[in-house]
Amino acid sequence: MNTHDILSAIVGAEREAARLMLQAHGILAERKSGRRDVVTEYDRRVQALLTERLSAAVPGARFFCEENDRHDELGAEHLFLIDPIDGTMNFVRGLNHSCLSVAYWSRGERLVGAVFNPYADELFTAVRGEGAYCNGRRLSADGAALRDTIVVCGTAPYESGASEKTFRLMQRAYDASLDIRRQGSAALDLCSVAAGRAGAYFELALSLWDYAAGAILVEEAGGICTRLDGTPLPYDASRPTILAGGRAAYEELRRLAAET
Repeated sequence: MNTHDILSAIVGAEREAARLMLQAHGILAERKSGRRDVVTEYDRRVQALLTERLSAAVPGARFFCEENDRHDELGAEHLFLIDPIDGTMNFVRGLNHSCLSVAYWSRGERLVGAVFNPYADELFTAVRGEGAYCNGRRLSADGAALRDTIVVCGTAPYESGASEKTFRLMQRAYDASLDIRRQGSAALDLCSVAAGRAGAYFELALSLWDYAAGAILVEEAGGICTRLDGTPLPYDASRPTILAGGRAAYEELRRLAAET
């Protein structure tokens, strides 16, 4: 299968799985690592459907997923990285700002990303070297300076000790930009950067399944996606800091982070 076939399989699986999210009712949250880290039966059902459909489309595929501790070898020939519902707390609270995020790698090469927000019916897609798109419209990261754009961010709620620096940097970013948004879905925040809706995004600790697809989208839209200090993202099982943005806002926010 070529990358376009892979993308088609991902999109088909995401659209089918999204119906489970839209039909959800009586959602009960279970704690994982703490009171802010929760999972629902829908996370598990969406992940199971995605892995089933993608296994059928790509026989022998391996998976690196958020739920059920399925973390196969990252250097596999065919690897799907899945966050079944990114923004689970939003999903539980009925805020209607959550998404399905799937990336595809082959032997460590990052090739395809697809993020679907079923509430807005927005499908963000990227194939390496071919640009990023939302519902077929080509995306371009915002080239504006920080003072002329907004910043989206996450609060690394599962990372003990991250809040003090997070909120210091939020204050500095707010003072330097038009405004701040904290929306509760890292994958959709990265899509906002890719789409030029936000000039930059940061978070002090993020898992691979949260940014695997979104980072491809940002880069294919002409943006930059690194650790907060400007070094490359590790693309492994660690929980690095992350900074993404159009070039001007990215560079300004990186300098602010270094001074915070």
